[in-house]
Amino acid sequence: MPTVDNHPDRNVIRVQLKQNHVLKDMTEQEWAELEQHLQVVDCPKGDFLLHQGVHEMEQYFILDGILKRVVTNQQAKEMILRFADERSMETSYAAWRLKTPTPYSIICVTKARIVKLPLLQWIAFLDKHEHIKQAFELDVMQLMSDIMAHTITLHLLDAPGRVQRFVRKHPALFDRIPKKELASYLNLSPETLSRLKHQGKI
Repeated sequence: MPTVDNHPDRNVIRVQLKQNHVLKDMTEQEWAELEQHLQVVDCPKGDFLLHQGVHEMEQYFILDGILKRVVTNQQAKEMILRFADERSMETSYAAWRLKTPTPYSIICVTKARIVKLPLLQWIAFLDKHEHIKQAFELDVMQLMSDIMAHTITLHLLDAPGRVQRFVRKHPALFDRIPKKELASYLNLSPETLSRLKHQGKI
């Protein structure tokens, strides 16, 4: 699996990485230090990047495609917690801090290209660069806040309201996510989502 610095698409990948919310303010010296650890991975749709319940964790930055964070109960029922696309990241940082196994899986909704590194390597890098650590931890807190807000709206909003909120907050994702996945995230049946669309309520 190639690292960024020896990948044939390294120039494009570097441009994409510099658009990432967490990485965009890094210096050239910090880039040189980090990118030798970043592995580039091309993933098919449905591929698991992370399995729920493991202790071996990684840090992911998304270059192309869409990922989802999913919790599965003992009856194999799934709940989608969030979607993430280009310029975003995925992480198990909170679980690492709490010394617990990963509470969710990370799965490719579409074909995706990501860069990754072991979480411990990422944390060691953050510990040397306080401004990046602050940006990263702020992003982690924002992700957790967004998941909490989404979970609350599943109980407070009716079906059209849930869809309208998603369209308002994630307009670029609405037409990119398979409707079955989107319906699951919004706790709707695909038929209900389709009916709302045909009725002009979304």
